[in-house]
Amino acid sequence: MSPSAEPRVVLVTGKGGVGKTTTAAALAVEAARGGRRTLVMSTDVAHSLGDALGVELRTSSSWEQTMAVEDRLHAQAVGARTSVAADWGTLRDYLLTVLDSIGVDPVVAEEFTALPGADEISALLTLGHHATSGDWDVIVVDCAPTAETLRLLALPEVLGWHLDRLMPVQRRLLTAMRPAAAAAAGLPLPGPEVVDVITMWREHMAEVRTMLTSEHASVRIVLTPENVVIAEARRILTSLSLHGYAVDAVVVNRVIPVDEDPWRAAWNAAQASGLRTITESFHGIPVLTAPYLAGEPTGPDALADLAAQTDSLDGEAPALDAPVPPRGLHVEADGDDFVLVLPLPLARSGDVDLARRADDLVVDVSGVRRVIALPSVLRRCIVKNAGVRSGELRVRFVRDEEVWPRGR
Repeated sequence: MSPSAEPRVVLVTGKGGVGKTTTAAALAVEAARGGRRTLVMSTDVAHSLGDALGVELRTSSSWEQTMAVEDRLHAQAVGARTSVAADWGTLRDYLLTVLDSIGVDPVVAEEFTALPGADEISALLTLGHHATSGDWDVIVVDCAPTAETLRLLALPEVLGWHLDRLMPVQRRLLTAMRPAAAAAAGLPLPGPEVVDVITMWREHMAEVRTMLTSEHASVRIVLTPENVVIAEARRILTSLSLHGYAVDAVVVNRVIPVDEDPWRAAWNAAQASGLRTITESFHGIPVLTAPYLAGEPTGPDALADLAAQTDSLDGEAPALDAPVPPRGLHVEADGDDFVLVLPLPLARSGDVDLARRADDLVVDVSGVRRVIALPSVLRRCIVKNAGVRSGELRVRFVRDEEVWPRGR
């Protein structure tokens, strides 16, 4: 597909209970009624997307299975059994053979081979399929709560990192060395079909990662003007930036309209303080507000009305047809040195731990970790110093004279 044909992908996340599903559904309805072919899909195991849309939405058994909600709007719920099950069966059969060869009870082996991360893998593979199908102009993803969303979005790079290191070894073992290697290990080695599945997963994950960090994709954080929720939203912004994902808007949900009622006036004052904290915390990112409605918005018409009442508090609401500014890591030359720059809004130097591990840089921000495969130029360098300022982690590298002498 040409870049102009790629759909706009918006991932919607937030702390559980803040109304992210309603926000995602309202955005999808608005996009569809604006003339765009729109798919809204849920990656939340305990999803309520069907309830918000007013339809009975079951977990899809295949990539292609979506439900028509109204003209130009389809919905889909993705789970562990969506599409990836057949491919997982190949790997599962191999693992059962290995466990059987070392005497593990078949019943216990069945439990051991439950696929960790199956929901996330299925969601990413399904999203990748839709993004390259040519069927959609806009894809809105109603993500699980923040912790699960981070695991989902970290998966393409993490799984790719491990598979890149696994595949060369497995391919060597599947050559003439296979019989001897299997005898030496005392275990059955994976057949070509197992390696093919792993290779396919690696390729798809790389494609999804590229798509989600492109100018066609962004994340929107939904929150309410409460201190606990704001604190978690601040953390998710930093964590998303750590992994290279752009946040194009923050949606403050359930803002109580101002009036003279004493009870609501007290809430207005409390929410006004929260709104000030939000605009200060997310400075530079558009902040939108959605009102606290008298009743729960259910069905396309109510969702369209909610979208129409969503207003801008700070900055302009991002247009779906506008490219998303890149906010990923990059490397700058500074004299003879090189500086790796990674946006980390709201982070402080004390929150960040760094470790160099061979050709990788391990960055840990308050317990959230990313393993960054260093560009080739930095592999011949050593870390001189690092620090966080103005919302950026800056790691300075200098030549390793033993492997990259000056003049070469």
